[in-house]
Amino acid sequence: MSGNDREAAVRRLLEQAPRSLPPEIHTEAVRRGGRMLRRRTLARRALWLLLLAASLAFTVWALTARPWVEPPSETTPPLSGW
Repeated sequence: MSGNDREAAVRRLLEQAPRSLPPEIHTEAVRRGGRMLRRRTLARRALWLLLLAASLAFTVWALTARPWVEPPSETTPPLSGW
């Protein structure tokens, strides 16, 4: 199909009167769309909650374990009883 034939076919499709849809299709689409939006919102909230819990757990671990502090040396015995 050449470019002119394609263009003519598209023009014919656009000039036709739009077909009417059965009314139950609209209500079904609205119902499904609402359900999709609720699921997407719930998933987004769950991911934010998971991110918040993970950052809180990391902060608590970092404050208790203090990984930035160098551990004491265990190669020399403690000096006591001088």
